[in-house]
Amino acid sequence: MKKTLLLSEIFPPVKGGSGRWFWEVYTRIATGNVVVAAGQDDKSDEVDSISPLKTYRLPLSSWSWGLKSLTGLKYYFRALRAVLKVVKQNDIEVIHCGRCLPEGFIGFLISKIKGIPYICYVHGEDVETAATSRELSWIVNKALGGATRLIANSQNTADILLNKWHTDPAKTMVFNPGVDASLFIPAPPSQEVRSQLGWESKSVILTVGRLQERKGHDKLIEALPSIIERIPNALYAIIGDGERKSALHALVKDLNLAEHVLFMSELNDEQMIQCYQQCDVFVLPNRTVGSDIEGFGMVLVEAQACERPVIAGDSGGTSETMLLGETGFIVDCTQPQALAEKICDLLENDTLREMMGKAGRNHVQQTLDWPVLSEKIATEFNKL
Repeated sequence: MKKTLLLSEIFPPVKGGSGRWFWEVYTRIATGNVVVAAGQDDKSDEVDSISPLKTYRLPLSSWSWGLKSLTGLKYYFRALRAVLKVVKQNDIEVIHCGRCLPEGFIGFLISKIKGIPYICYVHGEDVETAATSRELSWIVNKALGGATRLIANSQNTADILLNKWHTDPAKTMVFNPGVDASLFIPAPPSQEVRSQLGWESKSVILTVGRLQERKGHDKLIEALPSIIERIPNALYAIIGDGERKSALHALVKDLNLAEHVLFMSELNDEQMIQCYQQCDVFVLPNRTVGSDIEGFGMVLVEAQACERPVIAGDSGGTSETMLLGETGFIVDCTQPQALAEKICDLLENDTLREMMGKAGRNHVQQTLDWPVLSEKIATEFNKL
């Protein structure tokens, strides 16, 4: 493998599916030839001190990634200068860009200045959002067009690249994110753990994800009155934080559902896995909001690894995380009643949940376990 720079603003300790993806893959394939240029965070030292990857923390954050504003121009000048310094210090031969914007455009600029090739990861929502702006579309087109490889996180994302951005099929490929199936493992029901989580003897519906509109927490909350009619002890456990937190709390209050909704945050990794293990069904009620889609849905893979049946919305690449009808279901989550019926059908059928859970675990181990995925992507990198 050539001397490689992974360039990504999102990287642990920053939370995010893409950052976890990069950590899991690059820590496994690193042979002393991978250097990371990541975004800055207050807790970076804790992660970097135990990382096998040499990591530089650079100013990669900005509220403007356009070129028409002074802020955007200053950002690219500052970020480009910092990345070029890392490239020079480490004799970098190829750059792996975590997103097409802004990292992919920085890679494009460096390729023009230094002649260094770059590949670009694409997550779906990034290119869909950029398509709404003529300025950002121009920048993304440059990033996509100059890359030697485009790595889409799902076939749905690849289809967006091929059909909407007209990328070269020969350099557009799909590599799914995955899960560490030796860490995310099933566990028997535990009243002690459930009590510690505040779940007791409830029938628990779990969602893990940032509190943003496309994740659809509001629609599941709206579905709860119908769920409670059939499952009186139903509890909706929500793990995450984000801009929709206040609105979701207000919705719970308006619907008088305080006893049936539990907002959970500040969980450590062990507690998070316990939530997956002890819930009865995992739901990601995502939907498309404007151009904002769910690129893949790693939380669905994590839940299946813990032998939980999953339900997700019909948006983006979520259907690619599961075996439809065997390990999970896709539902129109813009319709609370349809969501309620599918959830109740699962909660009322212990045998079906157990069967789907075991099938989900097997599915993940065979196709979406990090060692399996890392080997595949390392083989592709060695061709570059």
